[in-house]
Amino acid sequence: MTVEVGTELPEQVFRVTRADLVRYAGASGDLNPIHWSDRTATSVGLPGVIAHGMLTMAVAGRAVTAWTGDPAALVEQHVRFGRPVVVPDDDQGAEITVRGKVGALLDDGRARVDLTVTSDGDKVLSLARAVVALA
Repeated sequence: MTVEVGTELPEQVFRVTRADLVRYAGASGDLNPIHWSDRTATSVGLPGVIAHGMLTMAVAGRAVTAWTGDPAALVEQHVRFGRPVVVPDDDQGAEITVRGKVGALLDDGRARVDLTVTSDGDKVLSLARAVVALA
């Protein structure tokens, strides 16, 4: 794969449902009720149940590793959590869209990928970047 500054990753859309949140909670041990109870989420000022921030970050990483074709190629990932991903209580859930572009080629055979991660038109991760080892 030829990679240069400006190379774009294919846009990827991921769906996250309440069932995914339950599975993630069990795997991560993060059982905070804002991730499964509308009553709790709204009582603390959220618009509804939200996805775990680390799950949203993992989805962004998944888009990068799909592009590289090798999960081990992802050597660093940095994000700031900007807005929550609200996951409605239906069979559709929420969509998370990940776009990326190579922002820099680093001296050691790696590349910095700048990511744009949105849900429902809102940017949910800010300053999202990944560093990948190029084959």
